[in-house]
Amino acid sequence: MSEQKKIRIEPAKPGDAALVLQFIKGLADYERLSDEVVATEANIRESLFGSKANAEAYFAFHENEAVGCAVFCQHYSTYSGRSSLYLEDIFVLPEWRAHGVGRELLAYGAGLAQARGYPRMEWSVLDWNEQAIGFYENLGAERLEGWYIYRLSGDALKQLNPPA
Repeated sequence: MSEQKKIRIEPAKPGDAALVLQFIKGLADYERLSDEVVATEANIRESLFGSKANAEAYFAFHENEAVGCAVFCQHYSTYSGRSSLYLEDIFVLPEWRAHGVGRELLAYGAGLAQARGYPRMEWSVLDWNEQAIGFYENLGAERLEGWYIYRLSGDALKQLNPPA
């Protein structure tokens, strides 16, 4: 593990939509899913800061450089009857990995969850991403066995409930 650098976490501000989108695109490149990014600065700004904001973003800074970003949203469990914090995305610039940046972002999210009275924080990881899986498990996160994530989108979404 490399020497730990001083990292501070700050919430994204309305003028940061382009920077949030830059981190989203960085993650998509890493995950080999760049062609799936259709987000724009405008809808990132609306999602994070608009009248119906439903997500929040936080940056990890070293000095004045944003070196990581995490996007969270609220998730609800009918089984517990409570909300939890969902980590939608986390991305640390490659040159800043192994410097404690990801850990700081996740620790900040854990603090948000606790401050809001949420019993848990959850996220998904691609099954081939062994580096991330090892990182999460070293933090004490547990892989949920027996669950698959499904998505209904595009034509399948329209076919299920065609527009009027």
